[in-house]
Amino acid sequence: MKKIIHLSDLHIGHEDCTSKFHSIVDNIILRMQPAEDYVVIVTGDIVENANHSGFTDDAVAAFGRLEDNGFQMLVIPGNHDYGTGILGNDKFIDIFKERFFGTTAIEYPKLDIIDGVAFIGLDSTAEELHWFDRILSQGELGREQLNRLGRLLDDKSIAHLQKVVYLHHHPFDFKPGMRLKDSDDLKPIIENRIEMILFGHYHADPSSPGKTYHGKWGIRRCYNAGSSTHKNDSVGFHRVIDLEFDDPAMDYDGGFI
Repeated sequence: MKKIIHLSDLHIGHEDCTSKFHSIVDNIILRMQPAEDYVVIVTGDIVENANHSGFTDDAVAAFGRLEDNGFQMLVIPGNHDYGTGILGNDKFIDIFKERFFGTTAIEYPKLDIIDGVAFIGLDSTAEELHWFDRILSQGELGREQLNRLGRLLDDKSIAHLQKVVYLHHHPFDFKPGMRLKDSDDLKPIIENRIEMILFGHYHADPSSPGKTYHGKWGIRRCYNAGSSTHKNDSVGFHRVIDLEFDDPAMDYDGGFI
């Protein structure tokens, strides 16, 4: 079974975040061997500003380095990946898919089954790109995506698999502008039905200094990575997670910068 390296909120293009990001990539390649044992999951805000295509070029090239060295990559978008982080544009929905998945024919939830684990990626940003709320950074999954998620979790073909859900926006914290808008609708769909939820977005997260919410909604592992490049000196993590161990105490921060 693969091990997981969870990163989030890289903000490539912001001050020293780019150099820190490259240090993270270098250290993962150097230290986490054999590479084939790992899946790297990045839960959004890969770039600081999607309007600067060079930031995305940098990310795609670095993720390509990880894949060329044997690591599997799973990514989903954050609000900065669809614009500035405050002002978004729906043109970036397909641009993101094309750049990071190589095709626009992707629908969320995005399911990848790897070594007996169902990895389920959600887009918590696209529903925020309507004209009336596109200036907000709060996330929303939307009824259609939630319905598809419910049908996916009801699918008997994955019933026997461990399930990891990953998204950008914070499903638990109540700070205005940070918590997922339709968190209350997500809860009954995944409660007591998945083994792990991974997210980012909220860098400060004072309600949980360690950015862990284990046991919330009956989910054994709940992790906010914060900003893995420590944007503006915020706390962030590079968690290494082995699902062969039931106890989250076995997980650790890789400290790749």
